Amino acid sequence: MKRSYEDMVKELREIVRKIEDNGTTLDESIDLCERGYRLIKECEEILDRAELKINELAVE
Repeated sequence: MKRSYEDMVKELREIVRKIEDNGTTLDESIDLCERGYRLIKECEEILDRAELKINELAVE
């Protein structure tokens, strides 16, 4: 099941919180960064699709 944009943004905020936490190890931070980059890419794709749809509706 696809996750919502809002859920992904929440996860990104949690990732940032964990990375900023002094108790997070370097390896954990690297893993979190990789996950964050994947989430950002997914969010950008969702926004691109939404923009295309809005533009299509504006033309009609």
